[in-house]
Amino acid sequence: MKLTAKSHYAMLAMLHLAQHLNKGPQTLSRIIKAGQPREYTEQLLGALRRSGLIVSVRGNKGGYLLAKNPGDITVAQIIESVEGPLTLSHCVLDAGACENSCGCALKGTWEYLTRGIEEVMNTVTLKDMLVNPSLITSTEKVTH
Repeated sequence: MKLTAKSHYAMLAMLHLAQHLNKGPQTLSRIIKAGQPREYTEQLLGALRRSGLIVSVRGNKGGYLLAKNPGDITVAQIIESVEGPLTLSHCVLDAGACENSCGCALKGTWEYLTRGIEEVMNTVTLKDMLVNPSLITSTEKVTH
């Protein structure tokens, strides 16, 4: 499984907002990293706003702010805001997408693996990433 640029840019934006939590609204130009498309990032911020993860502030000193505490925003919420529901295969979301969906051994496997990935992504928060940047090598948050 490979996440798209949408997820990558959305995560970068959310991390920036979490890192600058007490510094007021962050403008789009401050959020954007080198090489990140401006219009694309603006669209992603709109999706994050519609999902209730960030708020936009209008005016001279406007910009974007987290709508919740970084400890209350999970990786799963961010990615689902810009990508839609997580799934490893189209047959998990749409039973009619596969002619063999009733008897296919793959569907159950994809569902099981998707649930496992969702479980982990629902336990990792923005706060976790700020406090422990090497979280990816840590298993302390993973529970089965």
